[in-house]
Amino acid sequence: MNCRGINKLRRGFTSLFGRDHRLSGFTLIELLVVIAIIALLMAILMPALNRTKKQAKMVVCQAQLKSWGQIWAIYCDDNNGYFPFHTLGQNIRGSWIYPLRSHWETRSDILRCPMATKPPLSDRGGNVFGGPFNTYQMAIGGPESLQEECSYGSNNWTFNSRPGLTEIQGRPTKWNWNTPNVKGGNKAPIFSDSMWKGGGPYDSGIGGEPPQFDGQWLGINYEMLHFCINRHDGFINVTFLDWTVRRIGLKELWTLRWHRNYDTNGPWTKAGGVAPEDWPDWMRRFKDY
Repeated sequence: MNCRGINKLRRGFTSLFGRDHRLSGFTLIELLVVIAIIALLMAILMPALNRTKKQAKMVVCQAQLKSWGQIWAIYCDDNNGYFPFHTLGQNIRGSWIYPLRSHWETRSDILRCPMATKPPLSDRGGNVFGGPFNTYQMAIGGPESLQEECSYGSNNWTFNSRPGLTEIQGRPTKWNWNTPNVKGGNKAPIFSDSMWKGGGPYDSGIGGEPPQFDGQWLGINYEMLHFCINRHDGFINVTFLDWTVRRIGLKELWTLRWHRNYDTNGPWTKAGGVAPEDWPDWMRRFKDY
């Protein structure tokens, strides 16, 4: 392009914008418009980025629970195919952290879901429990001060009983999953997101009612509440007896095979007649099962 063409193009820009932009910077109005556009784009993108971040944490959580499935499998292989049957010489349900210690103690980070980053809570009874985004605190033996923060818990019906025992802590031993080698193990949970070290829900009654709000803590005996927490946008992650891992809807918890005699069509399932309005307000928006 010759000089005449360049001058013509320059005059065209000057005519279009009212000045020669080569010789001036942004005006205040132009700067404000750019800032407003950037703010608008951030407002549009931030929810998507937050969802992506949560999804990434859920994937990490599932990977950790897959590792726990491998730990349980190794333990059972070394224990003639059976789950633990005692803890520190006693029959205590849910104390998985002791027999599995040698498998996790060198990598204790797998005890915590990436979504559970808040410190534990406590009640007047001395229980240091967790929540949807809180860890809980559990002694791991030795000095009383030696404790570990966790955010996963076991199904307390996955427990092998000593010969002659008909119950452990008031629970029938004949309902226990003594071994992972069972038919339909893909519906029987062993380990999952939790606000306590474990829980063993009945079909109804003891430990079977849904929480009235997210993270409700009523004590260690209200055992479905330990798992029914909104940690992953209406879901928690669960490892099953066949060592698979998948996310489970909060209302779906009542359809799982918690123990050998559990009614998977119980009163808190669609098959059992529960209606959407029967659920606590905070759970009504979640998928029904």
